[in-house]
Amino acid sequence: MKREKVSQIISRIDEKYIDEAAGIALDSGRETSGGRAAPAEPAKRRARRVRWGALAACAALVLVMGSAGVAFAAEAKEYRTAVAFFEENGLSKEGLSRTEVKEVFRDITRKSFTYSKTADVIRRAVPGWEIAQDEPTPEELAALWDRNVWLRPLSRNGISYRVDYREVRDQQRDIDVLDKGLLSCYRCGELLWSAELDFYVDGYAYTKEGTAVWGWNESSFTQGTSYGWIARIDEQGTVLWQRRLEHGFRTEQVAAVLSNGDGTWAVIGRGDLKYLCLTCYDTDGNERSFHKTEVGNLGVWNAARLGDGYIVQLGHQMTGDTALLFRLDRDGHVVDSYAYEADDCKYYLTDMVEFGGRVYLSAYAVPPQTDEGGRHEIANILDYIFSRWEESKGDWEIPSEELTPLVRDNYTAVLLVCDPEGGAPETFYSVKGSLGGKLGVNDADQLEWEVESVTSTFFSPATSSFTVGGTCKVFRYTFDRDGALLQQTDTGETAPYHR
Repeated sequence: MKREKVSQIISRIDEKYIDEAAGIALDSGRETSGGRAAPAEPAKRRARRVRWGALAACAALVLVMGSAGVAFAAEAKEYRTAVAFFEENGLSKEGLSRTEVKEVFRDITRKSFTYSKTADVIRRAVPGWEIAQDEPTPEELAALWDRNVWLRPLSRNGISYRVDYREVRDQQRDIDVLDKGLLSCYRCGELLWSAELDFYVDGYAYTKEGTAVWGWNESSFTQGTSYGWIARIDEQGTVLWQRRLEHGFRTEQVAAVLSNGDGTWAVIGRGDLKYLCLTCYDTDGNERSFHKTEVGNLGVWNAARLGDGYIVQLGHQMTGDTALLFRLDRDGHVVDSYAYEADDCKYYLTDMVEFGGRVYLSAYAVPPQTDEGGRHEIANILDYIFSRWEESKGDWEIPSEELTPLVRDNYTAVLLVCDPEGGAPETFYSVKGSLGGKLGVNDADQLEWEVESVTSTFFSPATSSFTVGGTCKVFRYTFDRDGALLQQTDTGETAPYHR
């Protein structure tokens, strides 16, 4: 794990806890004074533009979302805040007294990481990562806490996974390199198994043939080559096989692994930054076929079964184009393509699935934006912040109470229900202030759509990987095979937001 100084994560803890911790401390002080490749073929079809009207055209889902006595009240308030903080961040209070819970809360929110109990609490919150020292430094605890904050909490419903890595130092190159990738599987939050892999894990999927895992590992650091990897893990966590993809590319990436229902897997990925690839493997890890199609410099992000073929999402992150779909036949040939656009918003697709003979696309819509350094989704928000900064003569502080409504107004989660033949949306559901999340089919043969409702945010201008971060509350919507909404569920889970 890369080390970070405590000061580098100052903006990544929910501002409400920092403010509240500081306020409580002040109040307390005042009150108590104490197969082989086929030839490459270019994709000849131009994407048909699927026009879709304003979001208001269809029905939307709307989320309705004495001195001793004074000292005692302040203490009770702080303890309630600390307990809420523990629950939101997946921390365990086991073995801690009331006072110790508050001390750990203060230690984390004040970014000091020096209290003796904090290390044990953080260790338990991040399974699979072992701290080598008996007494980790505050910087190491800060880095571990930062990593925990940005992990999505384990699902309390069904199968979920968590990824970690064990790295070793390459003394010759003076860098950390992969020793083993670690994948842990949970059911309803309880650990089922953990497995070691020879690659960095990019994704995973639960299939009837076992867990499919995919990722990459570098072949030659100096030559800049890397290979895609896939693995099959059984129900007991045994790695049955892992294979390196070798199709003559300098770089090959895996985007998705899909079960074909006949014991074979379709591996969909990208080769040399310009080819859309489909490889078929049997249950023993033998390659059965391979096909590549030249599509240009487009990322391959997602895929789903569609009849006897597949639907694949492609896009370009720098241009913000994420709503381009290709239909492939069983052999990997492109048979159609289309893109989704609207006059009053831009769509960002996040997941897809075939269900009940229709294609369901999870997405979120963002109003037209100006361009602020490639932050296409939040350019208008950044314009507001920069204008505010100029008016305040250099004050970057913007409270969550002011920033969060701006972020919520910027997003609408959308579930598009599409005709599988022509790709045109037949209807959709939308939720304001939210982002569309994962799609899946549960054991009752019902479609589940996760929606991430933005609940808190913070501005972090000094962070390179994002500018606005925050937390979302996860709701789950359930539909029958006819597309009718059955219920809404508050999952009690949270998801990170960072753009």
